[in-house]
Amino acid sequence: MNGVHDMGGMHGMGLIEHESNEPVFYARWEARTFAMNCLMGAWRKWNLDASRHGIERIPAAEYLRMSYYEKWLTRLEGLVVESGLVTPAELTSGRPLPGSARAIPPVGAEQVATTLGRGVSPRRDVTVAAKFQMGQRVRARNANPTGHTRLPRYARGKVGTVDRDHGVFLFPDTNAHFLGEKPQHVYSVRFTARELWGSQASPRDSVYIDMWDDYLEPA
Repeated sequence: MNGVHDMGGMHGMGLIEHESNEPVFYARWEARTFAMNCLMGAWRKWNLDASRHGIERIPAAEYLRMSYYEKWLTRLEGLVVESGLVTPAELTSGRPLPGSARAIPPVGAEQVATTLGRGVSPRRDVTVAAKFQMGQRVRARNANPTGHTRLPRYARGKVGTVDRDHGVFLFPDTNAHFLGEKPQHVYSVRFTARELWGSQASPRDSVYIDMWDDYLEPA
């Protein structure tokens, strides 16, 4: 979807400040937020793409105000209510409603390392015909979806060249909304910096973007 989260190529956001010896977490609540986001996914009430879409739906002013893990916490609060794991009243009070069922967590402490280390791969071992070939000139579709997409705005309508075929993966645009995995090929597409940013960009630079079949059309 079009939103403030898609900042690629936007001006006026300031420099990216590099902090030497930056800690993994600045406060304990950040570590707890990271853990809850990772382990709550074990309930299988949502998927990675739905989780990403949860952050995209944060209002722009709030998104720009929030720190990184504030966004993660806000995303999680929305997902647990939407999935029915907790009610809005329980989320506000921090206490279960009288008579509510007690669910047994699907992941125990002894399974945490294995669960996080294994992850869930979006690659799919299915036979799907590739729509494009290596070396082919392609154009990123100029689409403006209202739902989740991994197609960056700065690349829409731009022409590039297929550099490699990564294989078949589930399609995030449908998976985020539980409309099916729609597996298809994903390509690394090379765009020159001048194609993306104009004549003032360096002629020596290029950007490689991973793009699904449905994001592309022949140039």
